[in-house]
Amino acid sequence: MNQSPVPLQVGWQELSPPLRGWWVRPADRAPRGAVLVLPEVFGVNGWVRSVAERLAGYGYAALALPIFFRTAPDLDVGYDAAGLEEGRRHRDQLTAAQFLDDAHAAIAWLQAQPGLEQRPVGCVGFCFGGHLALLAASLPQVAATCDFYGARVSTDRPGGGPPTLTVVPQISGKLLCFCGDHDPLMPPEEQAAIRAALAASGQPPLIVAAGAGHGFMCEARADFHPEAAAAGWRQMLALFEERL
Repeated sequence: MNQSPVPLQVGWQELSPPLRGWWVRPADRAPRGAVLVLPEVFGVNGWVRSVAERLAGYGYAALALPIFFRTAPDLDVGYDAAGLEEGRRHRDQLTAAQFLDDAHAAIAWLQAQPGLEQRPVGCVGFCFGGHLALLAASLPQVAATCDFYGARVSTDRPGGGPPTLTVVPQISGKLLCFCGDHDPLMPPEEQAAIRAALAASGQPPLIVAAGAGHGFMCEARADFHPEAAAAGWRQMLALFEERL
């Protein structure tokens, strides 16, 4: 999935033991910037690793973070009912505070890497990772965030508390939120709440992909939508080009 013949440095990397991440960066040049990649509930699987590698093909250093490392550090399950059940079991054990601790540690590690010292970072998340990306966007080091179909942000917060959408006014960077117009996990009332929060904070409007369902960015899922995915990649890369 690399977009250019860029030699890559690829592999698992310890960040703040026992926290680790899937780390990919151009091997022969300074990266254009750093991006934190937050997976779906299925773990840092082959597709999520390919996203990091594709970003590195565009010249970015990318770190895919195992969001369930406390309960399932090696989670890598399939896009089937059993995988979804297992992923949701770990999702329901994670708290926002735990995730933000992990995000702080990951960002501090990124900002200590050669060529990335103290530079702002980007973040992209998918599904539950998209939900978490909204939390990560509230951190001052995060300059650009893409939340792809992060469901339940208007009603839930991991571990309890005010809905995650309430952090939008705290976001100092630029935020793009995406969903498909056929996504059953993003009903009209959820979309309306997201639109209102983005408008009130001066963020770009919700991007709704026509004809797309949930998971439309992922080639491994039944809802993969090539046109919507291509547009999502274009918009994400334009954001990172602008802000990183």
